[in-house]
Amino acid sequence: MTTHTGSCLCGTARFEIHGEFDSFFLCHCKHCQKDTGSAHAANLFSRAAQLVWQSGADAVTSFTLPGTRHTKCFCSLCGSALPNTQIPGLLVVPAGCLDTEMGMPPKAHIFLSSKAAWEDGLENVPRFDKLPK
Repeated sequence: MTTHTGSCLCGTARFEIHGEFDSFFLCHCKHCQKDTGSAHAANLFSRAAQLVWQSGADAVTSFTLPGTRHTKCFCSLCGSALPNTQIPGLLVVPAGCLDTEMGMPPKAHIFLSSKAAWEDGLENVPRFDKLPK
């Protein structure tokens, strides 16, 4: 069985995921843009994997956008996105909160009809290994 570990930015919330992920999507919907502050969310999904909090479970809070299934779990101290078990039978894990390497590539970009206009042509933007001078 595969085990992944993860944590929030401040290290208060630490967890393990036991099991496999079913899919990995890059979601460009407006809700995901707002809650990540970026072009898209990068989320892993599993119907069978188990989430085990190692520490900081009491620091985890959640927000559900009224009238939707859109829910975000996050550390109440540093605001980092954390695994979400709010949808019954589904574990949603923000890929960026994993501390272990994720070998699965994204399966698809979803909700592209909502993508940010500034995403076009990103492959042509200069790339740097660290903050440019």
